[in-house]
Amino acid sequence: MLKYIKREAPRLVSRTLLTWEGIKVTWKEEASFPQWVVANIISAALTFAFEMSPVERAIIIGFGMMVLVMELLNTAIEAAIDRISLEIHPLSKKAKDVACAAVGTMAATTGVVWLIILVPKFM
Repeated sequence: MLKYIKREAPRLVSRTLLTWEGIKVTWKEEASFPQWVVANIISAALTFAFEMSPVERAIIIGFGMMVLVMELLNTAIEAAIDRISLEIHPLSKKAKDVACAAVGTMAATTGVVWLIILVPKFM
């Protein structure tokens, strides 16, 4: 077990640093990422404004975090497409549009989760 920890510890540190770099560059270069972060902070805070179980809170916060994950993937796809070529191509447009749609769909799903959890509390 100690051998495994010694082997994997540097990899964990490396992955952690790369993760932080990815978050920093996305924060700096993609206007929508900080907007989603702010939306998530507000959403998480609102879970404490309503009577909710810890599981309901975790579900809402988890779905919000998935929006951030989708935005990171969207950014990665856009960067990869732009790396290949800045030329407008139907397949490049399709890839970027679908990645953007994934973010929007995840955000809409998060809104639905909010409604599913919140509406019965007022009925």
